[in-house]
Amino acid sequence: MAADCTKVAGGVRTPRSARDGLDKSITLPPDEIFRNLENAKSFAIDIGGSLTKLAYYSTVQHKVAKVRSFDHYGKGPDDEPLYEISVQEEITARLHFVKFENAYIETCLDFIKAHLVNTETKVIKATGGGAHKFKNLIEKKLGLKVDKEDEMTCLIKGCNFVLRHIPHEAFVYVKHADPEFRFQTTHPDIFPYLLVNIGSGVSIVWVESEDQFERIGGSSIGGGTFWGLGALLTKTKRFDELLQLASRGQHTNVDMLVRDIYGGAYESFGLTGDLIASSFGKSATTDKEFTKEDMAKSLLHMISNDIGQLACLYAKLHNLSRVYFGGFFIRGHPVTMHTITYSINYFTKGEVQALFLRHEGYLGAIGAFLKGAEEDNPNQYSWGENYAGSSGLMSRSPDIHPLQRTQSGTVKQRENDIALKHFQKVVQNLDSLSMEERQFALVKGLLAGNVFDWGAKAVSDVLETNSAFGFEQAKKQLQARPWLVDAYNDWIERLKGPPHKCALFFVDNSGIDIILGVFPFVRELLSKGTEVILASNSGPALNDVTFNELTIVAERIAAMDSVIRKALEEDKLLLVQSGSSSPCLDLSRLDKGLATVVWERKTDLVIIEGMGRAIHTNYYAALRCESLKLAVIKNAWLAERLGGSIFSVVFKYEMAPK
Repeated sequence: MAADCTKVAGGVRTPRSARDGLDKSITLPPDEIFRNLENAKSFAIDIGGSLTKLAYYSTVQHKVAKVRSFDHYGKGPDDEPLYEISVQEEITARLHFVKFENAYIETCLDFIKAHLVNTETKVIKATGGGAHKFKNLIEKKLGLKVDKEDEMTCLIKGCNFVLRHIPHEAFVYVKHADPEFRFQTTHPDIFPYLLVNIGSGVSIVWVESEDQFERIGGSSIGGGTFWGLGALLTKTKRFDELLQLASRGQHTNVDMLVRDIYGGAYESFGLTGDLIASSFGKSATTDKEFTKEDMAKSLLHMISNDIGQLACLYAKLHNLSRVYFGGFFIRGHPVTMHTITYSINYFTKGEVQALFLRHEGYLGAIGAFLKGAEEDNPNQYSWGENYAGSSGLMSRSPDIHPLQRTQSGTVKQRENDIALKHFQKVVQNLDSLSMEERQFALVKGLLAGNVFDWGAKAVSDVLETNSAFGFEQAKKQLQARPWLVDAYNDWIERLKGPPHKCALFFVDNSGIDIILGVFPFVRELLSKGTEVILASNSGPALNDVTFNELTIVAERIAAMDSVIRKALEEDKLLLVQSGSSSPCLDLSRLDKGLATVVWERKTDLVIIEGMGRAIHTNYYAALRCESLKLAVIKNAWLAERLGGSIFSVVFKYEMAPK
């Protein structure tokens, strides 16, 4: 089951243009906004003081590409496609998430009844205070029996689940770092930890084990306080609108700082001059009007600081080093995360780590759903994760281009056919170059190949407007050296030494990327005497090359190239599946067969290619051998956070630790 995240404000999810205009209508969205409703099987709800969170399970039917193998190294007629697939239907399961404001609960319950309640549904799992408050209304509207589940039990059950099973669920936020969001890998040993759940109020829960936890504290000053006081101060009634105001504000116009009292820092107590001495302190002594933006920013700082300090005190009291923040207050907002993180670092001197959650607001709904799933049919559900939605990145992911949804195996087939026809010419040109010229051309080819990613909007735009856009054009699009991250000179110096024994290469995309970028690079390694393990996805994700596709591509290239053919025959080039079906890469969850081969071959070089694998999830991964992490940045939001622009290059070479 993959987790999908559809977020709805005010009971609706409006188009981007409407959201940017802060449209306040309550017009219900078209049915397709709530995805895969026609196959919905079961659902659960978590009703808090302000928001209702819905989790529903649905099967998804979609087309996938299945490769058809040719005879080994066989050559067909000239007019026969070099790469063939068949398109087949595949059914997977996903858990979708929706939230809406309680003010519109009756209208939204009517919508749920029309689309989620089927003849098999008899009982709905509900948690949160609203499960009691709205019990009669829910049963009347939906015609179902409400089975109330304990709020804290569901909250912790949901939190334990995402921490253990969803790759890169938790992350730390470091302002001005590169990148700012540093995701944590999953680990079975998650206990003990502190969960600070920030809804309308704040609950602080000490979690000792799967079934042992205790609410050890809380506060009435939480998300509802920010919303309520913010509405009074700014006349703005929408939570997200308040956050937008805060992002544009300057709190120092409203807050009294240490330097406003002492003229500078208070050094004997270690207080810097820019530290807040009194939230809203200037409003009593300054005779002027304050802007909505400044007041919202001051209020956000005040509440975030208060929550952060409370979390510190309870963490220190119970000797806990990890604090996770859940609830819909944070919403991936940088100011909130930075303030909480700064507060915890300041009061604990870095001994306690603040971590945030991508599914922050849905922990209770997930827990309630799991309770129902266990009672209904515990063997029915399998769990996975896609990366379409991330509240850890400003509650939104890069826009998914409409063309991406319609891509099928026919696109992969066309791109692989074209790339294979150019492979021999690319290799001939490389062989004609000097050693140093060839190394640079190989790296540029590898990077240019990585430009071809139909999952990235910038690339989709280029390919749609210029269908003839090719390999050479991609090279010209690359950032000129020095690159955004540029360790090329170190890599070249290393190549002057003895060859690597074995290189593990995590490949990325089909088409030009794998055929004209990766295989020439691999061919060079093989020519130097380095064995190579090519690791590809076990299942499909966007246009990433899968193990079956890699196998057939390797066969076709071997039919044209003696170096590749000989390496395959002598087992010096191995094709292995990674065990992943995601555009990201969790090195702690590799296929056992791959791990065994890597160990047996004494691998001393790891190459990770692509934004998802090399940047999003492994940029800071510390390996015990040499590594290359390389990618072309193909969307603006990530480029901006890394301090670059579209098509900036990351080429990170790291030596083995001594």
